Amino acid sequence: MTTQRARTGVEIAAEDPGLLGGRRIGLLTNFTGTTPDLGRTVDALVEAGAPVTALFGPEHGLNGSVQAGETETSTHDARTDLPIIETYLKSGEELDRLIEDSGVDTVVFDMQDLGVRYYTYIWSLYDCLRSAARTGVRFVVLDRPNPLGGGVLSGPGIDVSGFGSFVGRSDVHQRHGLTAGELARLFNTRDLPADGLSADLDVIRMEGWDASADFDATGLPWVPPSPNMPTLDTAYAFTGTGIFEGTNVSEGRGTTRPFEMLGAPYIDGRLAARLRDARIPGVLFRELWYSPTFHKYAGETVRGVQLHIVDRSAFDPVSTGLAILDAVAELYPDDFRFLEPGQRVESGEHGYAVDRLWGSSALRDAVHAGEPAAALNPGVVPVQDVYGDDVLLYSRVSSV
Repeated sequence: MTTQRARTGVEIAAEDPGLLGGRRIGLLTNFTGTTPDLGRTVDALVEAGAPVTALFGPEHGLNGSVQAGETETSTHDARTDLPIIETYLKSGEELDRLIEDSGVDTVVFDMQDLGVRYYTYIWSLYDCLRSAARTGVRFVVLDRPNPLGGGVLSGPGIDVSGFGSFVGRSDVHQRHGLTAGELARLFNTRDLPADGLSADLDVIRMEGWDASADFDATGLPWVPPSPNMPTLDTAYAFTGTGIFEGTNVSEGRGTTRPFEMLGAPYIDGRLAARLRDARIPGVLFRELWYSPTFHKYAGETVRGVQLHIVDRSAFDPVSTGLAILDAVAELYPDDFRFLEPGQRVESGEHGYAVDRLWGSSALRDAVHAGEPAAALNPGVVPVQDVYGDDVLLYSRVSSV
């Protein structure tokens, strides 16, 4: 069977750079900004004649050489000699000044999002979109596929007033089911007007993207969007197991399969047995021991489980993550705990990390009260049941 390859926004813009508008373009991108033959977006646009004059870098930096919570220190791109302006954790007036001082009249966004609220590239988009609105700079998104597909959303939204952070600036679901371009439209029609703002926004749409299918159906090469996201299965797992970043369970950082491997020194064989007996759809569990090379329990041997996703269409990452959390909290009540405020500082935020990841204190409160966290899961919902034509750019067919 021949699969039609999706054509990304950068392909279309490189063929007709006039679509970008502007006489001085600042490109908000990183190593995931690639063409289908794995060339760089910046090189493709410059070669096409687009007037790119500056590069804006997000978390992990332009080249992706650093871990979560870090950014690079290079001031110029080695190939084009364009200046690099780091935006990670910058917002408000500070970000406004960076954009104004850069002299650009258009900011173009091209990065590969993951489809998960607590993945930070979309919040770089959000902050820069707001700055563009405040400073009168045009904003263009070169759209890319949602790796998890655009058929469904799941998990909670976020109480922005109490728990907004750089892993959640706006009330979107944990698995949001939107592309970066659709998210930009959502922010510009719902969030910015609440503050009297409106950006001059344009989205260079994809061609041939099937929103009902995941990344494997796009015909595009998978580029790991961050150092701890090596495969598409990792992305699926992260959607649910990312909440363990706010606990004293290792989420597998420092291994070759982060977020697919979970463990701690206090875990024994009961966890794997419990999860195997649960027969959670779409996933198998294997007991394992591992020693992280960095992050939690670096150099120690921990015991736990590995998730083996065997049917992505049946696998619900959010409900699976909650089932694992419930099992750990019930089996090891004297050892399991949530990280206290200040214990995880990579994001530069305050409060409980798990609250920022979940979007409220409800998850932590339920576990402390001995109540099942699984009951908090609002379930899987078709994207088109939540969003309309003011947000959606691609047709949806219900898969629920």
